[in-house]
Amino acid sequence: MPRREELPLDRSQVIDLLQAHGILPTQQRVEIAQVLFARPQHLSADQVLAMVNRERHLVSKATVYNTLGLFAERGLVREVIVDPSRIFYDPNTDEHYHFYNVDTGTLEDIDPDQVPLGGLPEPPAGTVTEGVDVIIRVRNRDAADG
Repeated sequence: MPRREELPLDRSQVIDLLQAHGILPTQQRVEIAQVLFARPQHLSADQVLAMVNRERHLVSKATVYNTLGLFAERGLVREVIVDPSRIFYDPNTDEHYHFYNVDTGTLEDIDPDQVPLGGLPEPPAGTVTEGVDVIIRVRNRDAADG
């Protein structure tokens, strides 16, 4: 996986990354991945759709949603679910947490060392812990005061 400091990825790096994750690098998948790996960012499917169609070729909404789902399934991006109607796609798959600004709808990374969790409980019988998601919801000070 590319590290944050290795972004942006050029077209050949994107193709190599897709192939390394067992994903056929079609034109549309490459276009979507280039948007995701342009810089460290958290994008919703609708934002990806708008950016791909503004900066590159026309891609359908269904293609964007299906491609993002495939990327998440193959470990290329991480889905960050901030509420049932908002999912962000994060190209940083390293362990980290997030601030979610409810006023602006933006996510910001938090280093996991800044959020000591202590010990986790034993998972239910027959299961293993896959990961821990921490989303700290914040509001702009002016909005909270008013």
